[in-house]
Amino acid sequence: MKRICIVGISGKLGQYMIEHALARGYEVTGVCRPESVGKLARFADRITVHPGRTDDRAVIKAATRGCDGVLVVLAPWGVQDYASGTARAVLDLAPPKARLVFSCGWHISRDSRDRYGWKIRVIVGFGTPILRALRVADLDDQVRATNLVFASDRDWTVVRGSDLEEGPSEGLPVWARHVGDPILASNLTRRTDFALFMVVALTDPALIREAPAITGRNGLSARAAEATIRPMPAAR
Repeated sequence: MKRICIVGISGKLGQYMIEHALARGYEVTGVCRPESVGKLARFADRITVHPGRTDDRAVIKAATRGCDGVLVVLAPWGVQDYASGTARAVLDLAPPKARLVFSCGWHISRDSRDRYGWKIRVIVGFGTPILRALRVADLDDQVRATNLVFASDRDWTVVRGSDLEEGPSEGLPVWARHVGDPILASNLTRRTDFALFMVVALTDPALIREAPAITGRNGLSARAAEATIRPMPAAR
């Protein structure tokens, strides 16, 4: 893995991914809206930015050319299929052997075996039509986007993030295949660690064609799960 592209590079998650990728020696290119390029000033001499919408096929083709991996933030902004358009462009135009890692929320389900808490159900059930009516965001478009990914024969991963917070890294998050797994109950991840999981997924073959739901490794649920599998001390 030498060269990667970050689609949605100017947001908080994208900027953390830049930091982790540069620390690993990757050459980094990225895509963001022209008006957001200024957010990346501190990285200006270390990355290449392609200004444009992330669903612009010409921009995606140019930005991903020669890349070994592509990290994609599936943002549901607006009501014009922005997330699904972005996913389709990346799936169609990224180099055939590129490793593709997408980000989205817990509300996405690959096999309908996830068990959602009341908070997610309220956000999706009531928030989706309100946000769409206001033309702010379309959470259903993230579902359409990830369904495109799940149907693809590319080497993809869809990382489903819990609630996010700022703060120093706690290390690589823990993950489970389904929301509702007890290890995920804490439902809180440092944003920098979400980005770390995305970057690490690029080179983890165990995550190919998986849709891991993640949470911070320092949460009570993660620590409790770790305690249950920790070997018992030898008897004296």
